[in-house]
Amino acid sequence: MTRPPLVLFHGMTMSARVWHRVRPLLDADFDVVTPTALGHTGGRPATTNPIKIVDVVDDAERTLDALGLETAHLAGNSMGGWVALELARRGRARTVCALSPAGTWDAASREHRRTRTALARARTDSRTSRPLLPLALRLPAVRRYATRTVSADGALLEPHEIRAAAHDLLGCTVLSDLLATTESLAPMDPLPCPITIAWAGGDRLLPPSVNGEHARRLVPGADHITLDGLGHVPMLDDPARVAATIRASIGSVL
Repeated sequence: MTRPPLVLFHGMTMSARVWHRVRPLLDADFDVVTPTALGHTGGRPATTNPIKIVDVVDDAERTLDALGLETAHLAGNSMGGWVALELARRGRARTVCALSPAGTWDAASREHRRTRTALARARTDSRTSRPLLPLALRLPAVRRYATRTVSADGALLEPHEIRAAAHDLLGCTVLSDLLATTESLAPMDPLPCPITIAWAGGDRLLPPSVNGEHARRLVPGADHITLDGLGHVPMLDDPARVAATIRASIGSVL
């Protein structure tokens, strides 16, 4: 029997490789695709300026077209969760599992400004510390500090994973454009397909007490759950739990 298609979208500044520990847990039952977003390291180069989220969604839809997928199960983290939700709005999703999705904010709010500041600071930190990373990342305290906005405990990550994330961040050519966007997720009611919104309980970048509550108001019909103890990029902290969450979100329609 043909495996159902599952497309996994990564977050801002990252690349397809952020799914490297989740994908093997899903490959046996799904035809898994992990594209890299427009203007991100390994993705298609941006050809317009400035880039907006709608351009990232358009590029993701072109990927579905190129793969011959009218619809697919979609999952994504942060920006990738937002992309998955917008593709669902366009009728391209069978199900969606959005992990701490971006766009769940008031673009003029203090919280959104704080998020932009945190991502900009991460880029500056990565650029200035890059020559020292191979040695410094041997120390658990340095790994924890370097990943403080995305992981619940970065000390548990391998140094090569953090170096790869820094490489992807510095290679993202559209970060400034996306940080400056005034776009946000529009209300989605009724749902275009079954949707699960899974918020990382320890998310410091888009905290569930703020952005998670926005998500409940914006997508009231979704199944809203909390992944306790995980950071903003939960694939880094517990890939097995993330894979199980995605499976559960799809299970209702299989």
